[in-house]
Amino acid sequence: MAVPLLNCDMGESFGNYSLGLDSEVMPYVDCANIACGYHASDPHVMRRTVRLAVAHGVRVGAHPAYPDLMGFGRRSMACSAEEVEDLVLYQVGALAGICQAEGTVIRYVKPHGALYNDMARDPELLRAVMRAVRSYDAGLPLMVMATADPAPSRRLAQEMGITIWFETFADRAYDATGHLVSRRQPGAVHHDQSTIVAQAVSLARGEPLEAIDGTPLQLPCDTLCVHGDNPESVASVRAIRQAFQALATP
Repeated sequence: MAVPLLNCDMGESFGNYSLGLDSEVMPYVDCANIACGYHASDPHVMRRTVRLAVAHGVRVGAHPAYPDLMGFGRRSMACSAEEVEDLVLYQVGALAGICQAEGTVIRYVKPHGALYNDMARDPELLRAVMRAVRSYDAGLPLMVMATADPAPSRRLAQEMGITIWFETFADRAYDATGHLVSRRQPGAVHHDQSTIVAQAVSLARGEPLEAIDGTPLQLPCDTLCVHGDNPESVASVRAIRQAFQALATP
């Protein structure tokens, strides 16, 4: 069976501040979502991360965010749809220049943090991000949050003439609508490896999850987000890769 692509947020260090175990997790993922300088990263980190992705044959994706370096892009900002379109295009362009220098190209776009969550709830912001992607390269897929009702996103993508990839999470709890439970709530983030791998396998098989209120939740899954923030999360990524290899073996 075909399994979802594994994607991971990377290149989030900044100057003297080091975040994430990019070199440890890169061998186990298919897609590297590289921060573009607005919520994390700097030109040197971006280039180093692109080089690392190229060395491992991993697809490079732009990971644009609100201009919120202090808040790591996790705070919503009062940006108009036009501002969101331009700031996404600006960040994609910055990473594209580094990719060209390293002999590769951007393969997809995945917004980060609050911008990602806001566009899942606001069709005008989603439309703005889609316009930015289409303006740069209409052939680039845009990662969007998988929810219990994917039809509106599908309709808008068809209207805008772009491809979308529905993204799910192995280490996060969901509410009944398919939105991520806020990190402020207990149980929002899974830490047990067996729980994380089991959720990843269920998503890959197209099986329903149990939402935080106990109701069954069916989500489309083109790609699965994993994390490499610490040795335990890297071990979980390795375990998910092994489980997916077993699923793909006839």
